[in-house]
Amino acid sequence: MTSDSEALTPVGGEEALVPASGKNIEGRSLGRIAFTRLKQDRVAIAGGVVVILLILVAALAPVLVKLFGHPVNDFHQDQIDPNLGGLPLGHWGGINSHFLLGVQPVSGRDMFSQILYGAQTSLLVAFFATVVAVVIGVVLGVVAGYFGGWVDSLISRVMDLFLAFPLLLFAIALISVLPNGNTVRIVILILIIGGFSWPYIGRIVRGQTLSLREREFVESARSIGARSPRILFRELLPNLAAPILVYTTLIIPTNILFEAALSFLGVGVQPPRASWGYLLSDAVSFYEFDPMYMIIPGLAIFITVLAFNLLGDGLRDALDPKSSR
Repeated sequence: MTSDSEALTPVGGEEALVPASGKNIEGRSLGRIAFTRLKQDRVAIAGGVVVILLILVAALAPVLVKLFGHPVNDFHQDQIDPNLGGLPLGHWGGINSHFLLGVQPVSGRDMFSQILYGAQTSLLVAFFATVVAVVIGVVLGVVAGYFGGWVDSLISRVMDLFLAFPLLLFAIALISVLPNGNTVRIVILILIIGGFSWPYIGRIVRGQTLSLREREFVESARSIGARSPRILFRELLPNLAAPILVYTTLIIPTNILFEAALSFLGVGVQPPRASWGYLLSDAVSFYEFDPMYMIIPGLAIFITVLAFNLLGDGLRDALDPKSSR
């Protein structure tokens, strides 16, 4: 309720009302409402801040390594104790003022540099694989949901085929016979991960499109003679932006884990290029004597995946009008 001094009065015979004080009542768009709700979710905001920091760290890795670390592939044998089977000197994996995260056993490479350049590899593969998956999934999902009939049946059966395909085994078999160049491996990783994960977002978009195609604004566009491409890309896609955005933020951590798993199994990114998964794989032989070598890349993966998941959950709640949060 408003006080007498703030009573609403009609303006110029229009339906709009303003307070007696003369101030207009400002309407809020759905995007602004969602942003306001997202700002109130401190956990999601924290996840978003961590994601931004990770992206900056990966982008500025050469600068940060130059300021605080050592060249990523330089060996530092003076930091290795030859009497302990190649373990780092000192405690906590060789952490000191010159090596902020210690050094790798045997080789003595700087772990700080390895983690920063490993972030480049993981985010590069995850982001581009997500772009491939989202583009294919959105296009085929919208087409299937809008046209229906045999088109929907065909695309749905293709989705089922891809979902039933043993992706991990296929990736291991394909990458293991490729040349050793990391550039080729990264491109193949992006194509495999993105090319086989699109059915997940495709099903979500298809289901939303089936609901939206019967709405009034679509019928109105048809009644004025709008062609199917215009309806698909000018009417339906803007209304699918929310689920696409949410699913994009949730699929990125899945792709990070998949890339790390392949590198851990020895068929992903190989040295000398840094990779969190390869660091974990190499740490298996040393974790009993140097646990920090496994803890540091493990924490990097854990924090990255957690941050993206928290941001994705927050976006989902903020963009869902039925959410009570």
